[in-house]
Amino acid sequence: MTDSAVAASSQANPFDARGPFLLSLFMTLVGYSVLVALPAINSAWVDQLGFSEVEVNRVASSDLLGLFVGAVLTSFLIRSWNRQTLTYLGIALSIIANGLCTQYVDYETTLILRFVAGLGAGFYTAVAVAGLGAHSKPREAFNWMLLAFAISQFLELQLIPHLSMDGIYLFFIATYVVTLPFVRLIPTTRPPIAAQNTPTEAQRPTLLAWVGIGAIVIAYINIGAYWSNIELAAEAAGLDGNWAAQVIAWCVLLSFGGCFTAMWVLKKFDYDRPLLFTFVLMVLAVGLLAFNFTAAVFVFSVAMFNFLWIFIDVYQMGGVSVADRSGSAAAFIPGAQGLGQTVGPFAASLMLERDWGFDGVFVLCAMASAAALLIYTLIYLRYRHQPAA
Repeated sequence: MTDSAVAASSQANPFDARGPFLLSLFMTLVGYSVLVALPAINSAWVDQLGFSEVEVNRVASSDLLGLFVGAVLTSFLIRSWNRQTLTYLGIALSIIANGLCTQYVDYETTLILRFVAGLGAGFYTAVAVAGLGAHSKPREAFNWMLLAFAISQFLELQLIPHLSMDGIYLFFIATYVVTLPFVRLIPTTRPPIAAQNTPTEAQRPTLLAWVGIGAIVIAYINIGAYWSNIELAAEAAGLDGNWAAQVIAWCVLLSFGGCFTAMWVLKKFDYDRPLLFTFVLMVLAVGLLAFNFTAAVFVFSVAMFNFLWIFIDVYQMGGVSVADRSGSAAAFIPGAQGLGQTVGPFAASLMLERDWGFDGVFVLCAMASAAALLIYTLIYLRYRHQPAA
């Protein structure tokens, strides 16, 4: 594709316009708000509602299972349904479920209501992520998203510990309400196929987008199990809970480093090898806690985890969107993340229930990262002589 053709396709792509792009950025922050603040939310469920460590893992899994189901449905419906309609549906479900959570606080009802809230978030977030994936430069779009994600994550982890349980739910409701006047900015047309600014012959098979989706599921088993339990594990290891919470919140700022490093690496190196190296570091960062949980190792692990998580996401999400420009695979990304983050905390709850302890949880985290590393290694070996778009 020539430079002039690229420019023409970019101008014809409604998802490149500032309004839809900024709205998609904001919507992803809202949709992922539970995910990013899980350590603080889990602590609130324990401290304010009296849930056990096993129960909070299952409530978190229920919420993220809803995110998975909503995103999967959206990935099938997005070609035939109006994106604005899907967004309104997601907003309605999330507002209703979060509102009911302020009235019903028992474990069984909360379990159901968090699934419904997650379902709404799944519809809502999948539309937003598909919008970013439809951008003519999807990797750059996702990098901006993850940069904003790091800011919102830091702010949420500072804010949520100071809120009551009802305050947390009302905060989630408010973020959805703010979106309502701007839903009309979401394009109702599909992105032009020509929006991809790489030669057709340089593209890898579309099937790889779905292999990438599978790798995201596995990688997010690590993220879900680690992020749901790291603060609880620190307290169980004898570290001060307030200090641990502050370390987690401030280490989130290293996500900025992950974003900027990914932007620099994308310009200087190929797609595959930096991702493989990053997964090796992730296995080390999460696995160390299974063998030596000291304050120093805790700080190292949390810092590395936040830096590497965002770096990996830039590559994974951008790679899926480049491989499949229809938007179906991109719409599935929140579902893949939700499924992984459902399996991770649920598996962790089973381990804790069987007295395997947090050591077992961190071994699970390392194994999940190692499995994702294996998938990307096989892709690299198969396609190393072919550009990754």
